[in-house]
Amino acid sequence: MAEVHPQDEPLRMSPRETWRTQHERLHLKHRGHEAMHAEMVLILIATLVVAQIVLVQWKQRHHRSYNMVTLIQMWVVPLYFTIKLYWWRFLSMWGMFSVITSYVIFRATRKPLSCRTPRMVYKWFLLIYWLSYGVGVLGYLAIMFTMFGFNGFFRIKAEDSMDVGVIMLFYGLYYGVMGRDFAEICTDYMASTIGYYNKGGMPSRSLTGDICAVCGQRILVEVEEEGLIEDTYQLSCGHIFHEFCIRGWCIVGKKQTCPYCNEKVDLKRMMNNPWEKTHILYGQLLDWLRYLVAWQPIVIGIVHGINFSLGLE
Repeated sequence: MAEVHPQDEPLRMSPRETWRTQHERLHLKHRGHEAMHAEMVLILIATLVVAQIVLVQWKQRHHRSYNMVTLIQMWVVPLYFTIKLYWWRFLSMWGMFSVITSYVIFRATRKPLSCRTPRMVYKWFLLIYWLSYGVGVLGYLAIMFTMFGFNGFFRIKAEDSMDVGVIMLFYGLYYGVMGRDFAEICTDYMASTIGYYNKGGMPSRSLTGDICAVCGQRILVEVEEEGLIEDTYQLSCGHIFHEFCIRGWCIVGKKQTCPYCNEKVDLKRMMNNPWEKTHILYGQLLDWLRYLVAWQPIVIGIVHGINFSLGLE
């Protein structure tokens, strides 16, 4: 009979038994360290609170620099983990998104601005917005599908369907955040380049009644008419815009002011359909994810550094 060595035992156990064995070893290793664990938890909570206060103050006092640093981290941090963990599928999608978005930003920041550039920019980020929204919803439904056990009817393993749902949800939320942030950068550059709007609040050029202040192109459809491709919107201040342009400005670019006179825009008046209001809630969810992806790894790294300096393992 072949001799069974102790090191060969894990090969004979099922994945669930292996996990249970590792869990028991972990408990034995940390038995009697309750005081140290409590101290580590207190350090974690204190660091999270202090970091949140610092970030909120930074965002309120220096909003532009906060957004720029956060965007850079949102772009770089996932790249580090994908290379480290060999997530080549995410890396390929990240590379394709980065190349196309870099070209769009290049076009949006050129002077003089081409008359076709604004619509191209808004359509690209609107496409990213809808794709991320749809993929995120499908991921959420896949997670609910698994949690309620419907995967068993189709003979799909719970681990597989849950993995697909989590990945799709992350893709939708991550690229939704990136698209919104890059869209805001482009709207700032294009609006100031076109010349109808500047950060001081006063338009630098006069606007005629048949010109869209976002793209600078002529408006061919009246406000009361129903357009074949897109309608014409009139804000509470009286200025009119192409539907694609004003939706891209307000929803995708997170602007809640008139692109011409800088007056506050009532988004509820612009959104006649009840299902469109969910897009604002989705935008708030993306803002929360921005903190989770960009700043949470740094906060956890600070916590690990404090624990290491105090000799806590």
